[in-house]
Amino acid sequence: MYAIIVTGGKQYKVAEGDELFIEKLEANEGETVTFDKVLAISANDTLTVGAPYVEAASVKATVVKNGKAKKIHILKYKSKKDSKKKIGHRQPYTKVRIETIAG
Repeated sequence: MYAIIVTGGKQYKVAEGDELFIEKLEANEGETVTFDKVLAISANDTLTVGAPYVEAASVKATVVKNGKAKKIHILKYKSKKDSKKKIGHRQPYTKVRIETIAG
């Protein structure tokens, strides 16, 4: 059984027991999060596709941790202008464990 959910502007294919990194949510460690935007559910060789979302379907997950990803470095450079700028960025994330898929 799997489901396709939308969170943070991205789509994820999830199954029970999966752990995944998603865009940061306003939830603390150990809290339960419910995803209501379910695009499709597959169970027992049947696929239910929503238009745009599946009615009465939800995915419950537990927040494992909040954190920041590794730093990426961005270098802006303009040739012949003596212009160079180096900046870094760490994207915040939330790691969740999928508990149940209902629908």
